[in-house]
Amino acid sequence: MDTVHSHTPSDLQHAPYTPLPDKPSPARIRWPFKGFAAILASIIFLLSLVALIINQSQESLPQLNQNRSPSTSRPAESFSKPEPRGVDQGVSPKSNPSFFSDKVSYNWTNAMFSWQRTAYHFQPQKNWMNDPDGPLFHKGWYHLFYQYNPDSAVWGNITWGHAVSTDLIHWLYLPFAMIPDRWYDINGVWTGSATLLPDGRIMMLYTGSTNESIQVQNLAYPANLSDPLLIDWVKYPDNPVIVPPNGTETDEFRDPTTAWMGPDGTWRITIGSRYNKSVGLSLVYQTSNFTTYDLLEGVLHAVPGTGMWECVDFYPVAINGSTGLDSSANGPGTKHVLKASLDDTKRDHYAIGVYDLATDKWTPDNPKEDVGIGLQVDYGRYYASKTFYDQSKQRRVLWGWINETDTETDDLAKGWASVQTIPREVLYDNKTGTNILQWPVEEIESLSIGQATQLDIFAEFEIEMVSETKHEKYGCSGGAVDRSHLGPFGLLVIADQTLSELTPIFFRPVNTTEGTVETYFCADETRSSEASDVYKQVYGSTVPVLTDEKFQMRLLVDHSIVESFAQGGRRVITSRVYPTKAIYGDARLFLFNNATGVKVKATLKIWDLNSAFIHPFPFDQN
Repeated sequence: MDTVHSHTPSDLQHAPYTPLPDKPSPARIRWPFKGFAAILASIIFLLSLVALIINQSQESLPQLNQNRSPSTSRPAESFSKPEPRGVDQGVSPKSNPSFFSDKVSYNWTNAMFSWQRTAYHFQPQKNWMNDPDGPLFHKGWYHLFYQYNPDSAVWGNITWGHAVSTDLIHWLYLPFAMIPDRWYDINGVWTGSATLLPDGRIMMLYTGSTNESIQVQNLAYPANLSDPLLIDWVKYPDNPVIVPPNGTETDEFRDPTTAWMGPDGTWRITIGSRYNKSVGLSLVYQTSNFTTYDLLEGVLHAVPGTGMWECVDFYPVAINGSTGLDSSANGPGTKHVLKASLDDTKRDHYAIGVYDLATDKWTPDNPKEDVGIGLQVDYGRYYASKTFYDQSKQRRVLWGWINETDTETDDLAKGWASVQTIPREVLYDNKTGTNILQWPVEEIESLSIGQATQLDIFAEFEIEMVSETKHEKYGCSGGAVDRSHLGPFGLLVIADQTLSELTPIFFRPVNTTEGTVETYFCADETRSSEASDVYKQVYGSTVPVLTDEKFQMRLLVDHSIVESFAQGGRRVITSRVYPTKAIYGDARLFLFNNATGVKVKATLKIWDLNSAFIHPFPFDQN
């Protein structure tokens, strides 16, 4: 992969990015393998686009599919509203049929579709995928189950796909784990979670949609625990084990969590639902055998105005420590994370708080940052996340679904839809005490090679004032072209030579009326593709930057996916982009500074990442 300097043409469309002179400083990036860092010192020019272009020589890409509506989304009134796929069956929307109905589909090529498939993110060989299900570690193998349609690239006929890996990166496809073949799940084997019992047994609870489209909870378990691959699964003959309680909407009761042990020696699980259409909540059930359950009084937690809670996750984190905790851990030095996927907004929200063992109630540390009204797990294209405790490395690992923002027509043309994020390790941020930290699992480093299209980028920025600062009201919504005194500055990824397509990932510090600096971390997709029939918006949030810290970001770039981590994982943004020009050897990476009042010093470390070569399990090789 060569590093060259930019000579931007005079017909550059995006005026806010001013090119450097034809003969910039000879400083160049050195491509590190593991420990070698490339450092660009004092790359500072007001209004300048640093002429660092990283040639990426591989393949092409196309489009996406909208499943959630972030705060910066386009007004709903601008779209016609046929009901999205899945809603009439009691799940969150699984298509964007209305967004671009008045526009002709972009003329995608097979080369673009080929490029759009990722190299090291998990996705099936073909067809539709959504939520991750029941991740676990068993006899040397990580298992990932996932919502899958074996017949088409659109949602429906939901079956449990199954894959295994020894390192969370190199996956092998296995036969389906469960199919919709009983009255209690004939309309779909929906989301579920695994619990590993102390005696070695594995209990898998999942939501089934019945022949009358009622959501019930079912039990399954491996047919042969001695099989490391857990290929065969048995559905409990007396399913369902839990039906909707009185007063609960029968199509708003789903996604049981991993169980945790209470002080009385019995297990608890929680299930998402809603009350009075608008109150999101999580019910708690108690069991001693996983076949019979008692609904406990009250709820684990509820938040008015948040709507239906699905894919609820509930787990402990250590206040001081660098390892994860088993789901049953509690006591001094422990907090609990409660996370819900909000059906109304298609966002994953979480909060940190305290779990009362005596009452089975959870209370947020900060009620103003409660579930659904405060922090998000990921501020980008991300939903239906689920964690599991990896007992082999004493860590908690997070999965999440990256859904599409193109049209169903284009998904059918390319033959597949959706990707899973790179697994992330989750810890409590004991520096801020207000958020979790998410970081790619260490195994991603096994992909580092000498030359490839996929990148792992670490960037660090320092700023120096060159003019008097002032109070400004800026955030992420204006994108990277919205210039302010202290920002934006960052990286342009998946960009072509002329900058007609680019995806800026950037910081924007702003001065507040209190005299402090508040920093935004943002991803701007608005110019990521020349195609008009894909959903492009600006994502972002404020991020804590402590007084002794530099501005830091890490980006995982994989063809059409960018996972962006700020300040060690305090905030994360996943971008799903569909370039038509910035593909194969025409994809570039730029540094930029679009602030009006600061110089920026940037330090970069860049690793090339190989493909994970995900493929079917080689049964013929014994």
